[in-house]
Amino acid sequence: MPTLTTATPWAVGIANRLQLRTFPLHASQILTTAGTYYGLYSIIAPAISRTLAPKIYNDLSKESRANWDARAVGFVQAAFISYQALSVILTDPSRPGATTAHQRLWDYSTRTGEVQAYAAGYFLWDLYVTTRYMSQTGPSAAAHAFCGLLITMLGFRPFANYYGVNFILYNLSTPFLNVHWLLDKLGKTGSNLQLVNGIALISTFFSARLVWGSYQTWLLSRDMYEAWQSGPVPQLLFATYLLSNTTLTCLNFYWFGKMLQALRRRFDPKDDTRG
Repeated sequence: MPTLTTATPWAVGIANRLQLRTFPLHASQILTTAGTYYGLYSIIAPAISRTLAPKIYNDLSKESRANWDARAVGFVQAAFISYQALSVILTDPSRPGATTAHQRLWDYSTRTGEVQAYAAGYFLWDLYVTTRYMSQTGPSAAAHAFCGLLITMLGFRPFANYYGVNFILYNLSTPFLNVHWLLDKLGKTGSNLQLVNGIALISTFFSARLVWGSYQTWLLSRDMYEAWQSGPVPQLLFATYLLSNTTLTCLNFYWFGKMLQALRRRFDPKDDTRG
């Protein structure tokens, strides 16, 4: 593990108070990531949108433009963080050696810490946006951002970095979700393009979030139970992490049902029966 001589000095005090031992090693990265996404959200996404779709974008309300820009950020984030997570899963030399529950729960590597920091920076920005525009995004989006930020920050204890990287693959479905929303705004509702994208969305959401995510949650719970049986564990940490992860899993099932309803409304034939 890198030493605190490479850490950000101002973050050491926070880490000591919150018992987040590896947080100082990644604090600057978290803030840089959040700042980058804020710049993309407030400057770059609006500029590109006004260039490529000036009439549609300028006719949107302030709140709808904010949602548009947030989805642009979400698209970039999902592609970037999914690549980073897959890179760690496939190439990090520490992964094959994590053969015990203790290693999967407590081991740390620089690469897993970096991926956790990228995710934490995004969730920090996302929490700001979803709370500011909660009337439009809804409380479930703010809950998702809060739980995501909480889980990634707890990872700097360090804790469950092995599983944290696995859970980041939830994001494989996000680009298709944002394209689906964008096609609605571009007047392509019910088009063949939206149908193909919808199939990709349902497939990736189901496989990445419901199947893969639920399986990883079960593996994590099994390792946590084994650690709890083996000796004293930080019970508040275990409970907080497990509760936050369970909340995210429940939200995934809730959103999957909502997506199926939305797709059915778009592509089912209209009932022309006259009463």
